[in-house]
Amino acid sequence: MGLLQEKTGIIMGVANNRSIAAAIAESAFEQGAQLGFSHLPDDKGKMEARVRKVVDSMNPRLVAPCDCNQDKDIDSFFTKVSSTYKKIDFLVHSIAFAPLEDIRCQTVQASRAGFITALETSVYSFIAAARAAAELMPEGSSMLTLSYFGGEKVVAGYNLMGIAKAALESAVKYLAYDLGPKGIRVNAISAGPIKTLAASAVGDFGDMLGMNAAIAPSGKNVTAKEVGNSAAFLLSDLASGITGELIHVDGGYNIMGSPGRAFEKWNIKPRDSQS
Repeated sequence: MGLLQEKTGIIMGVANNRSIAAAIAESAFEQGAQLGFSHLPDDKGKMEARVRKVVDSMNPRLVAPCDCNQDKDIDSFFTKVSSTYKKIDFLVHSIAFAPLEDIRCQTVQASRAGFITALETSVYSFIAAARAAAELMPEGSSMLTLSYFGGEKVVAGYNLMGIAKAALESAVKYLAYDLGPKGIRVNAISAGPIKTLAASAVGDFGDMLGMNAAIAPSGKNVTAKEVGNSAAFLLSDLASGITGELIHVDGGYNIMGSPGRAFEKWNIKPRDSQS
């Protein structure tokens, strides 16, 4: 029997088959979960078609529009969820956005409008979705969102999104506290860099991949599938004692306080940089 057998989950944020949300959906489905999905609304139906291309093989009973920056959309979406399923056992939030010009520039140059958009879309969307989902969740349910190491430490090129992820990680802790009495757990995964549509917006992403692989104790980058499998565990009853946590799935990159074996790989000695 799978870890998520007889459980129903909602996944928000599938962009295409390379997205982390898609990998989480795949792992959850393999573990027996029944899944429903949101997609960004658009008049031509392109966003729904893109999501269905990824998820139709999972036989979802619900694929519906939801703009998480609109309260009426969230209300409408979760009304559809409640009319489709008797309950939901988990929620996965994989939504983040900031205007490209506000990510690519130095943080000190980020606009007020860009900051507000980044925080609203990347952080408040989780709070709003969690509030709505909690009404449909029994004791023992779980929520999960996605972060990155740039929310903890400065990662060149991550810029404004680092601030948004730091706020998201704090929101996880406060939501875990608020929802704990209802028996609902809230966690986040800090995934290592993975080539996704969202990652393409980050400057010097190729350098981030090379840096992570060189420095991480594992000596390689993680895959979306590895993140998906870790998510399935956190959403399952096996993780019933874990809440308010940021779980790193990054090959150990976050534990390093020095470049480690990267100097050997790059044939560099620290004294080479001395003048």
